[in-house]
Amino acid sequence: MKSIGLLLLGSILFIACKTEKPPVFDILIKNINIVDTYTGKVINGQTIGINNDTIAQITSFNSAKNWTGNQTINAKDKFIIPGLWDMHVHFGGGDTLIAENKNLLPLYIANGVTTVRDCAADISPSVLKWKKEIQEGTLLGPYILTSGPKLEGKNSIWPGDLEIENEKELGQALDSLDKLKVDFVKITDNALSPELFLKSIKEATIRGYKTSGHTPFELTISEVSNAGLTTIEHMGYMLKAASSQEDEIIKDYKNGKLSYAEAQSLLTQTFDTAAAIAKYKKLSSNGTGIVPTLIGSRITSYLDQNNHLSDPELKYLGPGLIKTYDWRVNRANKASQEAIESRHKKYKKMVSLLPLIQQSGMKIIAGTDAGFLNSYIYPGFALHEELQIFVEGGLSPLQALQTSVINGPKYFGLTAYYGNVEKGKVANLLILNSNPINDIKATKDIYMLIKKLKVYNRTMLDELLKKLASEYEKEIN
Repeated sequence: MKSIGLLLLGSILFIACKTEKPPVFDILIKNINIVDTYTGKVINGQTIGINNDTIAQITSFNSAKNWTGNQTINAKDKFIIPGLWDMHVHFGGGDTLIAENKNLLPLYIANGVTTVRDCAADISPSVLKWKKEIQEGTLLGPYILTSGPKLEGKNSIWPGDLEIENEKELGQALDSLDKLKVDFVKITDNALSPELFLKSIKEATIRGYKTSGHTPFELTISEVSNAGLTTIEHMGYMLKAASSQEDEIIKDYKNGKLSYAEAQSLLTQTFDTAAAIAKYKKLSSNGTGIVPTLIGSRITSYLDQNNHLSDPELKYLGPGLIKTYDWRVNRANKASQEAIESRHKKYKKMVSLLPLIQQSGMKIIAGTDAGFLNSYIYPGFALHEELQIFVEGGLSPLQALQTSVINGPKYFGLTAYYGNVEKGKVANLLILNSNPINDIKATKDIYMLIKKLKVYNRTMLDELLKKLASEYEKEIN
């Protein structure tokens, strides 16, 4: 009886194998070269099956010849990476500019940016609405992770802030962010006291939030990192941290022994590579990362050489948003020749910090500051420029790419879903014409984009740009 049972079982398995149908996927990508964004290795000739917005299967092209898809992409000689993340953008400028801000969403998609981190402004209700619609698939745009309105002190110069001046108001502000279900908390130092700044980081951290901020001059980088700040926004703060005498200089400034200008000068004069790396290693061990936003620094620093008035990207922006650029441009244009030369030197020094930060293990996270106010930093386009600056500054193309596609999701603890082209990951994908590990400029040369089970070929992406340009051209005429 035992042998008969085994014989029957074998027959059943044979019939099951014989009648098993080949898999059918929502999207099938055939014969693609997968770029492993962790190692930089290329896995040639792979076929990827996508179901329900997720990578369901990956195998070699020869092993998947019987696979079929509702949509099939023949991708021979192409390269695939995850969609890009821009971890510092802004939507804002007041209610009159809501439509122009909404028009920025397809700009990101046209440039392969599938996720953005909104770092606060004054139209948060609209941003939260767009976030929901994008998640539901009823609005085209990148996934939005937002701070909502940021924390500041009383009489902040920035509209839309949650202004606080004591711990009770801090608690109320955080309660309001809880109700909005924000993704992280942004804190800046225009009018917020150093003591309340530190308290804000600690209280937000207790509630489970990641925190992002501009750091008060009166505090050392170590103090804000020890308090739990998870990202420092803008590279200028890292220059301050690179002083071998930061603690002493800041102490003398707080005690009135040094003016702000004198303290700044001394911090610059006491730059020390060994001290910088040691400080950055400490920040790394605390889990503090840096979002350099160097593209904005480069633009502002060199306005004397390029006024950007002929930039082709301007045609994709509304006139109201372009007008918000004036305040920063006017301020830069009033600078003396000495000040202009100083900002050139400062920019070069900030770029030179990139290899030191990378060496320390501190996470460099790609972000641009694109949006309103920040002159000529074009949404979507700017991220590619930022990655190129990283490579020009000493990072490898792989390291530069990782600052976006790995360090972005890692900040939010989402690497189980994003970061590489693997089974089980969300299928926000870029198919490129060449390998970005050989040349980071390849990220701009997009063959196709896949998001929410929709496939956008190059013609469709170009049409998004043409539609925006046409809309604003009609307004001008």
